[in-house]
Amino acid sequence: MKQERHLGTMKKNLGLATATSTVVGCVIGSGVFFKPQAIFTATGGTPGLGILAWLIAGMISIAGALTFSEVAILIPETGGIPTYITRIYGPKLGFLAGWSQMVLFYPAMVSALAVAFAQQAALFIGETFTVPLAILVIFFIVFLNTLGSKIGGSIQIIFTVCKMIPLILLIVFGFWKGTGNYPVFSPMIGEGLNPVVVLGQLLVAVLFAFEGWTAVGAIAGELKKPERDLPVAIIGGVSIITAVYCIVNVAYLQVLPASELASLSAPASAVAIALFGEVGGRIVSVGIMISVFGACNGFIFSGSRVTCFLADKGSLPGSEALVRLNKSQVPPNSIFLVGTIAAVLSLTGQFNLLTDLAVFSSWTFYTLTFIGVIKYRIERPDLRRAYRVPFYPIVPLVAITGGLYIIINQLFLSGMRAWLMSVGSILLTLAGLPIYHLARRRR
Repeated sequence: MKQERHLGTMKKNLGLATATSTVVGCVIGSGVFFKPQAIFTATGGTPGLGILAWLIAGMISIAGALTFSEVAILIPETGGIPTYITRIYGPKLGFLAGWSQMVLFYPAMVSALAVAFAQQAALFIGETFTVPLAILVIFFIVFLNTLGSKIGGSIQIIFTVCKMIPLILLIVFGFWKGTGNYPVFSPMIGEGLNPVVVLGQLLVAVLFAFEGWTAVGAIAGELKKPERDLPVAIIGGVSIITAVYCIVNVAYLQVLPASELASLSAPASAVAIALFGEVGGRIVSVGIMISVFGACNGFIFSGSRVTCFLADKGSLPGSEALVRLNKSQVPPNSIFLVGTIAAVLSLTGQFNLLTDLAVFSSWTFYTLTFIGVIKYRIERPDLRRAYRVPFYPIVPLVAITGGLYIIINQLFLSGMRAWLMSVGSILLTLAGLPIYHLARRRR
């Protein structure tokens, strides 16, 4: 089939460094720099439950990464989660997983990161051009990714290294020059707040900062040795990220109290200015912009592969064009489509709205993937598994429980705004059904 031949010619030229940098590069983007505001606002300006939420989210993400790795190695094909859902649950649910990622998750992540980049740039150019700059950033990254997967992967490695610089500076100087007089674990939560409800809100906020560790699964078909590189990249990357996040948030609290961080739209920049002065703070802000840019690149890089996967199955209008590869052996039309949807979403200019939308839509299918590992173990015990989830079934159950808690909390416990966003996400996902059936009849 012509389309399959196009996708099959994508080069296997990515190694462990690119895989790991895709995990770290996609994950460490804007959340660790911007989300403390939403976190400490939810806790009523108290630090305890906020710091605990970083630890809990890290544990859920590590359990998810351990579980996810089994199916990612068992099915090392370009496409990621839609590929796994298709194999385990069938083509209809697999299409909806891919559709949700194509129209919701990846564009929402890209647009949120582009908006964060533009908001950070406002320190230098003012707030007038925030939305146009966000759109410009998106299409610049789209252009870079059309030059080839090796270039996109190289950008990911370079920006992953660069983005660690502001984090290291904030950690080292936060502990060195910070007063250390502000509490870290007490009080746990503000008066009159329900800890069960607040924890759910915190996990949605914090898990955005962890979002992206599954992105490497979308480029598995381009890895030289996926059975070796995928588990190391996913598990190792998430473990490193969890440690970095917890340490840097404690470092923030050595400089500014939680009540003040809750009132700042760019808390990391405020910490940098407190540590290094106005000029030094702006230099660190440039590092934060580099970090956000690298994460945005990672999501366009991997998100386009999901679109290409759906087009390869003939499931989208214009599949022939979307699956076609250019001279650099990458799908430029799929890359452009993800960027265009992201540019439309970035018109909202609402960072927290976009991130919450991305987290809810993604964790619905993450949870199905975790359940699918157990389902596949039962239905296909004959398959040779180069990697098995340790401490099975406890680790998958931890990941599943975390996912269900997030979904239920957003739908029923977090208020009207969260409910509307969640229902809207579900309806937009289900809107893919007519397209699926139309494509099926056409085939």
